[in-house]
Amino acid sequence: MRLAREGGTELLLPPVVAKRGPARRAAVFYNPAMSLDRDIGVAVLTAWGRARNRKVAAWEMLAATGVRGLRLLVESRALESLDLTEANPAAFEVLSSNAARYAGQGAKAVHADALLEPPRAGYGYVELDPYGSPLPFLASAIRALAPDGLLGVTATDLMVLAGPQPAVCERKYGAHPLHGWLGPEGGLRILLATLSRAARKAQRGFRPRLAYVLGHHLRVYAELPPGGGAVLDPIHLVPGDPTTGPTLGGTGPFGPLWTGPIFDQEFLSTLGVPSTAAEPRPLARLLARWREEREADTPFAYEPNRVAAALGLPKPPPLGSLLEELRARGFLAARSHLTASAFRTTAPREEVEAAAREVARRLDPTTPRTTGSSRTGAPPS
Repeated sequence: MRLAREGGTELLLPPVVAKRGPARRAAVFYNPAMSLDRDIGVAVLTAWGRARNRKVAAWEMLAATGVRGLRLLVESRALESLDLTEANPAAFEVLSSNAARYAGQGAKAVHADALLEPPRAGYGYVELDPYGSPLPFLASAIRALAPDGLLGVTATDLMVLAGPQPAVCERKYGAHPLHGWLGPEGGLRILLATLSRAARKAQRGFRPRLAYVLGHHLRVYAELPPGGGAVLDPIHLVPGDPTTGPTLGGTGPFGPLWTGPIFDQEFLSTLGVPSTAAEPRPLARLLARWREEREADTPFAYEPNRVAAALGLPKPPPLGSLLEELRARGFLAARSHLTASAFRTTAPREEVEAAAREVARRLDPTTPRTTGSSRTGAPPS
């Protein structure tokens, strides 16, 4: 172990080589590639705590070294105390040392299995960041969450949620996944639908504040107010060739999927880059992209190259020109965080195709006004 700093928090951490993508799980687990996601957590808790104007107790269910929870405690100023549970003896030894450094700020390491009873009830914030699927821990997380609390959930099982293992997804999540480049967005919407159903089962509401795809994981922050009642969440089966949005390809229908917004517009406007951020510039760019994307927060995203390929255009229309053309036609259109060239729009598919043809024709007047098929955005088989 070595004493190291991530963001504004100093901890004992195992020596690792930073790399993008999922890290191999070890007994004492720390993935430096997730520092940006932990920056996002600090930004979320800072804004959420400021709006509440009071501190809350928190529980990190699967703490490992404690880096995520302790950064929230030290840097967000939203927590009055933090219980960190870890079942692995080797990891708990490191966690205990790290928690002891911040005992004066309310940190407490608990050697326990998060699948069993939580250390206490009524947490204002519960952090569920598993290696793989969050499903085994959801009931315990919801049971521990205060009526006005916030739940943070990660899923890293994209082989299941994003399409490569559809039978496993159907068995575990009760949903048929998308495949191809839209698989991660489909996985995020399956996760949201799963969280909503779990909340309703516990007689709780479900209000997503922020949901996103980042690298090789999915992340959701949601409030679960009391009283699930008879409210119907926007969860639907989606055909492979929907009447709006891109053709999804493959064998539909897909889902059930969350088809509502993934951003809370008001909440997103309150997020800023923490002064302690480990990766301030990437975080600033991501926040700016989300603020743009929320203006056209609809399922699913397009990519210009896929639109062009489906229509038989000689080359993809420039993204900026395509967005301008869609807006000129009276529709909302914005870049998406999914990929560098992805975008969302409220325009029907035929309008997206017409806009792409028009932009292509301006660049090359020999481009026919009618080209190709209407299978815009279909992922490769």
